[in-house]
Amino acid sequence: MKEAFSLRTVRKKILMMSKLAGLALIFSYVLSTGLPISEDASFLLWLGFVLLLVLGIDFFMSRFITKPMSKLNASAKRMAGLDFSAPCDLVATDEFGELSTSLNTMAENLQQALARLEDANTQLEKDVEKERLLLSERKELVDSLSHEMKTPLGIIRAYAEGLQDETDEAKKQRYAQVIVSEVERMNDLIVTLLDLSALESGAARLNVTRFDFVELVETVAGRLLIDALDTDFDLQHELPKQKAFVRTDQWRMEQVLDNLIVNAKKNVYPGGVLRLELTVDDGALHFSIFNQGRPIPESDLSKIWTKFYRDSGAEYSGSGLGLSIVAQILSMQNLPYGAENQAGGVRFYFSIPVTE
Repeated sequence: MKEAFSLRTVRKKILMMSKLAGLALIFSYVLSTGLPISEDASFLLWLGFVLLLVLGIDFFMSRFITKPMSKLNASAKRMAGLDFSAPCDLVATDEFGELSTSLNTMAENLQQALARLEDANTQLEKDVEKERLLLSERKELVDSLSHEMKTPLGIIRAYAEGLQDETDEAKKQRYAQVIVSEVERMNDLIVTLLDLSALESGAARLNVTRFDFVELVETVAGRLLIDALDTDFDLQHELPKQKAFVRTDQWRMEQVLDNLIVNAKKNVYPGGVLRLELTVDDGALHFSIFNQGRPIPESDLSKIWTKFYRDSGAEYSGSGLGLSIVAQILSMQNLPYGAENQAGGVRFYFSIPVTE
């Protein structure tokens, strides 16, 4: 019974209002004609009551139908324009209230769907860019290998042809040694270039461990500078007496030390000074290696970290990849590094934080 007389729908509200209006008209007519006044006065009184009834109906119709429809229409227009910032604030228990709730639910679902779509588009753009970079790196790798292989392949071919026609056993042995040396050079070049490409593309990741960096420097420097047979320089060094631990990839940092020390060793003047320093200051280890030798042209200081850079005035020719690997490994860890000309030579350096 209560549900039958409830006003939870717009239809019931309109029906109830029309019935009440009809009853009010009948009641007002009976009342106005039953009063002891003239017929004209009775008509005017009834007409005034009708006007009030019309205004009242208009007020209730505006409240129950027109205003809710205006709010729903405004919200629908905003949502059609993909503006979901302001939900529909209509609160009612009738069909308009249900429509408002449905609109807000639809807006929320659309907003979530658009957010997922934007995330998917962003990821797709990243994947496309990554694929483009990989294709570019592959092309660069092939081009670099093709360029760098020309010289050793030419040497191998020339000595192989000479080996076929040569009768002198001593020359044959020397030709064979040259061929083996060039093959080893090609192998080292390919392995190094593939390693550098893996670092640049993110395929190779750092294996972070905690270790004593002072001990690592002592080991690498001892192997390359003290125990080596070709030590035609004045070695000076300064290392901390206490241990200093870092958290990084030990093998990759050994690569960094190898390349920097070998670079300094190749460029030091015969009998010149090669100075290696490792100091602790302000929570960081500061490594530097100085070789007395030809300065690097100032215009080339920023180029020495690029692949296949070679100093045309140097007395040796390497692969041109050592300093590129140094720069890549240190950059992956956001470690500061650089090179500078000093009086009488060149200094390379980098820093790494000390850990407890």
